[in-house]
Amino acid sequence: MDRVKAVVLLGWLQARARCCVRPALLRGAGGGARACSSTPVPDGPEGPARRRSYWRYVRRLVRGAPEPPYPRVCQVGDPALRAVAAPVEPAQLAGPELQRLVQRLVQVMRRRHCVGLSAPQLGVPLQVLALEFPDALFHACAPRLREIRQMEPFPLHVFVNPSLRVLDSRLVTFPEGCESVAGFLACVPRFQAVQISGLDPRGEPVVWQASGWAARIIQHEMDHLQGLLFIDKMDSKTFTNIHWMEVND
Repeated sequence: MDRVKAVVLLGWLQARARCCVRPALLRGAGGGARACSSTPVPDGPEGPARRRSYWRYVRRLVRGAPEPPYPRVCQVGDPALRAVAAPVEPAQLAGPELQRLVQRLVQVMRRRHCVGLSAPQLGVPLQVLALEFPDALFHACAPRLREIRQMEPFPLHVFVNPSLRVLDSRLVTFPEGCESVAGFLACVPRFQAVQISGLDPRGEPVVWQASGWAARIIQHEMDHLQGLLFIDKMDSKTFTNIHWMEVND
């Protein structure tokens, strides 16, 4: 029945769209105005007002708003990335919601070919992260780069309620990127070696001591749980758009 209603509603909206000479303001789910792309909307103090096309609005109206954990990575500017993640409660361990979150984390991480991902990046404010540097990604890096950055492949690690301890406080600076700041890199100092400890998705204690590249990835993902991004710790003069040379061609 719900599907029939959705089809009827979509047909009505399509007919209405054909009759519209100029789309009017559409009311969003949160009570704020959502505008069609042809409708001028005043910009706010946070920057240009968001403009959603009429058909994107229709799709959202029919399908409903997406719910986390998202099948995509939240981008800088999303408040979810700046919130301090809450610990997973004991009652949630090994439960279906946590397992679904872990499954989605690993799925998105592998689809994006990245080496780490945290729950806040999928819109979930919980202390959960996944790390993996498979052989395929390792061998895709130049041998000289692997040597300089002390890269070694490692299998999938998932940590719930992780904590970090510094084992070697020497700072090592290398370029770093993030799926939540897509298209940009910058040099970031990180500790040479760290230990991460916490629980696995079944609630069993896990500990991992890592150095070099793996330690950098761990620190990067741990920052996400505190609402921090690499741009908060970068050398701002090294902040680079990875497509800058293409723009100049």
